[in-house]
Amino acid sequence: MSNRPDEMQLARKGRTVGVVIAVTMLVWMGAQWVGSQMDWPVRFVFLFDLAAIAALFWALVVTMQIWRARRDNRG
Repeated sequence: MSNRPDEMQLARKGRTVGVVIAVTMLVWMGAQWVGSQMDWPVRFVFLFDLAAIAALFWALVVTMQIWRARRDNRG
């Protein structure tokens, strides 16, 4: 079955996306909490917001790639 390596690669990508989303949320929430405890300037905390948005956008793009690849493999 030639689709087996492709499916394994897509599964690996899916796990990577899941890890990126989970770590992004944990780091973002931690940065928000630490920033409030240490009275960081809003500009500095906003950098964590932008980094989280970038990571989640990357995860969305990769998720769309996985979805399209699986759809194309079925057809």
